[in-house]
Amino acid sequence: MKYLKILGIVVVALAVIVFGGGLLISPKFHIERSVVVNAPPDKPYALVAEPRRWKEWTVWNRRDPAMQIEYFGAAAGAGSGWAWKSASEGDGKMTLTSAEPGRQVAYDLYFPDMDSTSTGTLRFVPEGAATRVTWTMDGDMGQNPIGRWFGLAMDSMVGKDFDAGLANLKALAEKT
Repeated sequence: MKYLKILGIVVVALAVIVFGGGLLISPKFHIERSVVVNAPPDKPYALVAEPRRWKEWTVWNRRDPAMQIEYFGAAAGAGSGWAWKSASEGDGKMTLTSAEPGRQVAYDLYFPDMDSTSTGTLRFVPEGAATRVTWTMDGDMGQNPIGRWFGLAMDSMVGKDFDAGLANLKALAEKT
């Protein structure tokens, strides 16, 4: 009986730490990565402003070649986008919300399984004959204390995909 009481106290203490601690964590997260591309801003911009071109450089499409993709809106720029269904990468929808040629592309990203939305931007800043491409994403994990714990890990989980995607973008932009 004594052991059950101790086990009960441990379970309650862990629940307080997980849920109570989760409520103390900010629901917001920020991810940022950049790379210098040896090309003028219009080269990487063209690969980002057109949704059909993302599969050429992002890692998510490469991890699931069977991903089902539907494009919508204009071919490029604000209002264009795509939705996908994937057994391994999840389902989602990305809509480009603004596009300033050679300067930046912004987007909204929605994941229905988690009912979460985040926003992202890819900025193109000239550095001599090269371009610094900076990819950021900001999101809010909401009121769920467990989701907030995941928010703490977003940079390490998604950041490596940003790094790989930017490396692919760099290689492609420098080749064309």
